[in-house]
Amino acid sequence: MSSIAAGSSAPPCEVYDVALLDLDGVVYVGPDAVPGVPAALSAVRAAGMRLGFVTNNASRPPDEVAAHLTRLGVPAEATEVITSSQAAATVVAELLEPGAPVLAVGGPGVAAALTAAGLTVVARAEDSPAAVVQGYGSEVGWIQLAEAVVSVRGGARHVATNNDLTIPSPRGPLPGNGALVGLVTAVTGQPPLITGKPDPAMHAECVRRTRARRPLVVGDRLDTDIEGARRVGAASLLVFSGVTDPALLLTAAPQHRPDLIAADAAGLLRPHPAVCVDGASWRCGTWSVQAAEGEDLLVLEAGGADGRSDGLDGLRALCAAHWSRHPHDGTPVRVVATGSRAEDALGRWGLIPPSAAE
Repeated sequence: MSSIAAGSSAPPCEVYDVALLDLDGVVYVGPDAVPGVPAALSAVRAAGMRLGFVTNNASRPPDEVAAHLTRLGVPAEATEVITSSQAAATVVAELLEPGAPVLAVGGPGVAAALTAAGLTVVARAEDSPAAVVQGYGSEVGWIQLAEAVVSVRGGARHVATNNDLTIPSPRGPLPGNGALVGLVTAVTGQPPLITGKPDPAMHAECVRRTRARRPLVVGDRLDTDIEGARRVGAASLLVFSGVTDPALLLTAAPQHRPDLIAADAAGLLRPHPAVCVDGASWRCGTWSVQAAEGEDLLVLEAGGADGRSDGLDGLRALCAAHWSRHPHDGTPVRVVATGSRAEDALGRWGLIPPSAAE
C-alpha cells in the first residue's frame, strides 16, 4: 500500500508535533502570503503544533526572513529559520581552515552566513577564494557569474546552496538558483557540491532546534521537500500552492511520493481520508478508481457530493492506484473519467489534455 493511502484520520496538527515548513510556494509566493495561510498557521499553533521554517532560498539572512514572515502575519524568530546559505556555510567551514577566503555569489544571506561561520567573504577571483558559494539572489548578474567561473577554473570548490531550477512567483515559475548554477557548471565543466534540500542536513538541523519527536515536512516541491523528508525519516505533506501540480504528482518517482496532500498549508487543520483497496478498485470518500485489466489505464468515477471533502479525494485514489501498480518507478498513466464531475476534476488537475477537455 502506498503511503498516501493511509491518510490521517485526525488533522495533522494533532498527530505531529512540529511542522517543518518550506517558504516559497508554501507560506508565500513572491512578496505576498498564500491566501488564508497566515490564519491557518495561527490556528495550527493554537492547536499545539510548533513551526519551523526551512528554505532553499539563500538570498536573505534568517532575521530578515523572520521579519518578513512576521509582517505577513506569521510571527517568527530568526532561530526558527534554517536557510540553505546556513547549510552551505556549515559545510564549507568544515572543509576549509577558519578565516579562509570564500567568494559569495547571491543575495545578502549568502555572505552573512559565511561570515557567521567564521569565513572571509571576498568578491573577486583575484582574491584567491578557496571556495565559491552560490545561492539565489535577484540581483545576480554577469559580473558575479564571471567571477565564479574564473574562481572555479582556478581551483576553487564550487558549492551551491540548492539546485532548484525555478522559484514560484505570481507570474508563474521564474529562473531559480539551479538555472544559474547550471550556467557556471556548463562553462567550467565542474559539478558543484549541493548542500540544500533534499540533503537531510537542513531538516535535521530544524528537528534538532525544535526538539521535534514527530516532525511533518510541508512543501511544494517533490525533488527537494518531499525527497528531503524521506531522507531524514520524516512524514510529508505536499501542497499545491507552489510549483507542483496534480499531474506531476501522479507520475512521481517513489522517493518523491508524499504521505499527505492538500491545496495549501491549511491542510494541517483537517483530516485526510484513507484510500480503501478492493482488488482492482480504490475508493476514497465518494470517489473511486478502477484499473483497466492488461493496460496502464485508470478510470475515475465520482459518487455523491461530500461537503466535508477538500476536493482531492479522487486524486488520492488515483495516486494510490497508480503507485501501487508501479511501486518502484515513476511512469506516465492514462486516466479517463466516468461522468461530468470526474471529467471536470481531471481538467482541474491537468490530467486531460486541453484539446480533450474542450
